[in-house]
Amino acid sequence: MTRKKVGFAHIICKNPRMQQIVRTAQRIANSDMLVLITGEDGTGKETLAQAIHNDSDRGNGRFVSVNCAALPDALLETELFGHEKGAFTGAVYSRKGKFEQAQGGTLFLDEIGEMSLPTQARLLRVLEEGVTERIGGGEPIPLDVRIITASNENLYNQVKEGTFRQDLYYRLKEVNLDLPPLRERKEDIPPLVDYFIKQYNKQYHKSIEGISDAALQFLLRHDWPGNVRELHHVVKCAVLMNDAQDTIWLEHIPLDIHLAESSRSKEDKAETKAEELLEILSLDEAEKRHILRILEFTRFNKSQAANILKISRPTLDRKIEKYQLHNIKVQEKLSKSST
Repeated sequence: MTRKKVGFAHIICKNPRMQQIVRTAQRIANSDMLVLITGEDGTGKETLAQAIHNDSDRGNGRFVSVNCAALPDALLETELFGHEKGAFTGAVYSRKGKFEQAQGGTLFLDEIGEMSLPTQARLLRVLEEGVTERIGGGEPIPLDVRIITASNENLYNQVKEGTFRQDLYYRLKEVNLDLPPLRERKEDIPPLVDYFIKQYNKQYHKSIEGISDAALQFLLRHDWPGNVRELHHVVKCAVLMNDAQDTIWLEHIPLDIHLAESSRSKEDKAETKAEELLEILSLDEAEKRHILRILEFTRFNKSQAANILKISRPTLDRKIEKYQLHNIKVQEKLSKSST
């Protein structure tokens, strides 16, 4: 399948931080500086890597992508460096690795933090010497490849933990582009929604003109744990679910987003209520109301109440006296104020 040509025009952003990242990427695109792109899953790391490649002198060469987390280490090493016939059991023919396949272009190594230490050492040697060797081969192969890497993990923390080589870390991050999550750039949601609507109008022969204010406000309230990728899929689904209407309404937003928002709303309300109680009630007042609720629950059976409260009967009697809970009028007043 032919890879879609992605350029900087496909990176939709109004967020100042994101705009600065794009400007930096444009400035270094036509160099061979090593670029490390960091950010959560779905923030657009590979899209940015493609834009850097396509806007460079290597744009006519291949953009080769490898997900380091998707392959076991032995297979990843073969995938990257290739092998000669007979190099290991099952190697019935010679094979070029991704480094060779990307000659004249760009090799994108995604989830670089998942690479084992031995493979990291081999990658560092390639970067330092500009040559590679196939597994089972002894002939160095000169490389003309630009390397862009990406990670959704904090590589500096991995360096401190000893799971990522410090020398490789500083070698890879000649330029570090750290993409913010969508929840921190919500001003980008409206233009992204418009962009995706146009994309899927064309793909699915629709004529949707936009999104209702209520639906857009709903999307703006969502936290987007899946970032731009999640928004992309939501808009795609909304376009497909929209039959013979020119606007995306709330009913077209996928159910799982509604459920996530409903759950978050309940959590927010509970947290707000808890904060309000903490602000309003002193420790004595909180204890008084709690004891009263237990007494009401047990219909003022003091033995049962003491058992639930995990205190002795004499201690409960002292607290009842302290808070005047024996006074029925006070009980009624407190009961009403607590509802």
